[in-house]
Amino acid sequence: MDKSYNTLKAKLVGIHSHQPIVYMRKDCHICQSEGYSSQVKLKISNQSNQLIAELHVVDNEFFDIGYIGLNKLAFNMLDVTESDVISIAQASPISSMSEVRGKIYNQPFTDQGLKSLINDIKLGRLTDIDISSFITICAGGRLSADEIIWLTKAMVDSGQQMSWPTKVVVDKHCIGGIPGNRTTPIVVSIVGSCGLFMPKTSSRAITSPAGTADAMESITEVDISLNRMRTVLLEANACLVWGGSVNLSPADDILIRVEKALNIDSDGQLIASVLSKKIAAGSTHVLIDVPVGKTAKVRTREDAKNLCMLMMHVGNELGIKVKTMITNGSTPIGNGIGPTLEIKDVLSVLENASDAPNDLKVKSLHLSAKIIEMSGLAKKGNGLKVAVEALASGQALTKFKQICRLQGGSKKLKHATFTENILCETSGVVSEMDNRKIARLAKLAGAPDVKTAGLYLHKKTGDQVNIGDLLMTIHAESKGQVLYALDYYKQHKNMIQIGDLT
Repeated sequence: MDKSYNTLKAKLVGIHSHQPIVYMRKDCHICQSEGYSSQVKLKISNQSNQLIAELHVVDNEFFDIGYIGLNKLAFNMLDVTESDVISIAQASPISSMSEVRGKIYNQPFTDQGLKSLINDIKLGRLTDIDISSFITICAGGRLSADEIIWLTKAMVDSGQQMSWPTKVVVDKHCIGGIPGNRTTPIVVSIVGSCGLFMPKTSSRAITSPAGTADAMESITEVDISLNRMRTVLLEANACLVWGGSVNLSPADDILIRVEKALNIDSDGQLIASVLSKKIAAGSTHVLIDVPVGKTAKVRTREDAKNLCMLMMHVGNELGIKVKTMITNGSTPIGNGIGPTLEIKDVLSVLENASDAPNDLKVKSLHLSAKIIEMSGLAKKGNGLKVAVEALASGQALTKFKQICRLQGGSKKLKHATFTENILCETSGVVSEMDNRKIARLAKLAGAPDVKTAGLYLHKKTGDQVNIGDLLMTIHAESKGQVLYALDYYKQHKNMIQIGDLT
């Protein structure tokens, strides 16, 4: 590549970001001549690769004149070495963003437009600001059924698609919003032990203290390759892996990351996100758990019914059988909230321990029964008997251990360095628990990034309590996080309400 006025030498800048970013000195001849300012999109290239990156202008002391700084992602995507010559040009406007601008002014998305938009997201052509505008305009029920179908198809097409040597491939997903609701590892273990094929790919937490992938990572590897996933499935007929590691819907993983920052999880994108990964994983029969409660994601049964109908409609249009279950979402499920604490609950259920959380056990059994019946393995009404036997006999625990062994072995569960007990300040009956505030408390303690962090609930809705009883315990890896979480609890003690005895 000839050196010219629009070239600079590559400099690796040790800054981590989820999007490609480049850095120019404010006295750089290109920056001054072109009038570039921060957040301009640039096309940068070497002899073999090119990408779109966001520019950040920095002070002159940041690196030597004649160099362009690249964050680690941009450096790796270009596949350059230090001092390689980089060509710089202003990026052309991304045409797919016209779809977003049109939607802002009430013009519907088009099938082709959504394909282009998702492809641009996958290839890193859009900045987080662009992506956040797309996510925001889709929120609030602004996507029609057709738009959701097109979006789902576009997301499936953006990644790899799997096929399996069996006609029935089952899966499940929970809409979420309920702390501690870690039914998936139990359901996979029960269903898999009954002989059903279940390639379970799960996401990490978006707005919760733990996703299934976060929880499973406490005990085994979940970041495994597609080939490794196939190996696990062909031997165990079930797995529990992080969807992002197998590239089934790469654009969705980017959307989830931005949704997490925005704390937005819209219905249309939720449906597209869930079903795109199920279709890409080769699923034929999918059960959707829709918890309903005033502090859950879905607040009313009417909203739940509408979501269920739309989910089943989209699934039918895309060739998969989708069933739904509306469940109780008024209170946390299980005792532990946070990756490791939730896996401890899972193990206690699978081990048939006497102190296993009954609400988690019962819900997992009913979800398993529904999958067993919809697969045709058992007639309607007989699925629960099959599920109970699989759990009680220990075959579900054996299946879970097999999955962990094949995915990389079982890790020894760790314990938090610091704990802080919260005691009841009044006597009565636990009448109500706020899912959102309890989830927030667990996140302030460090979950899900810190696997051992979170909460352990000693009392549940309906339990009688006395002054001084242990209500819950904060788990954290630093004293500062304990104090941070405790301060939040003191300001929001109404997250657990205690009513009078009747």
